[in-house]
Amino acid sequence: MDRVLIVDDDVQLCGLLTERLESEGFTIEVANDGIRGLDRALSMEHSLVVLDLMLPGMTGLDVLRRLRAKSPVPVLILTARGEDIDRILGLEIGADDYVPKPFNPRELIARIRAILRRTSIPANPASPLVVGDLRLDSRAREVWLEDVALNLTSVEFTLLETFLRDAGKILSREQLTEAVLGRKLAPFDRVIDVHVSNIRKKLGTSEHGPRIKAIRGNGYLFVARPEAK
Repeated sequence: MDRVLIVDDDVQLCGLLTERLESEGFTIEVANDGIRGLDRALSMEHSLVVLDLMLPGMTGLDVLRRLRAKSPVPVLILTARGEDIDRILGLEIGADDYVPKPFNPRELIARIRAILRRTSIPANPASPLVVGDLRLDSRAREVWLEDVALNLTSVEFTLLETFLRDAGKILSREQLTEAVLGRKLAPFDRVIDVHVSNIRKKLGTSEHGPRIKAIRGNGYLFVARPEAK
């Protein structure tokens, strides 16, 4: 049974979400301030954290920043409509996805399930995937660039795995959103673009140039290269 931590200072909303999520089979824990939320998120007892950005004691962005320094636990952020800058910053810091308030509980549940499906270990994991100087192990959820282990969030790992399995092929933003986030691409949705940007920074460039190219009007392309000698 998946254990979900909700960090939000709206006590009434937390109560409603707890009731709804428990009816869907989740085990729920609630923290109503940022300090307590960070402490519980760092306990490694949860499959996912639902994190509001507007919190007393410590902002949601600060909670996320400190959490990401120590834990890869998936994080779904809640934002008020119009908080576009904080929303993008949250994704850059390491959130997996976001849901704007007010939201339909069914949408929140769908986003949670999509993230948990993505982060679950496959029953029959494939052999490590090697493309050029990158090696990806889907069971250990680890990636090496030559001999250096990369520190990727769960969504970055899945996104990179998607790119590597289709190296040399243009993937649209719609395809990537469905494959990685488990949902349809919404209008003005920049989530996948921010995650691609984060991965590009972590991969850096090689002597051949960027590893992931933006194809104007089409999507993104992971440039396949011969294996490093």
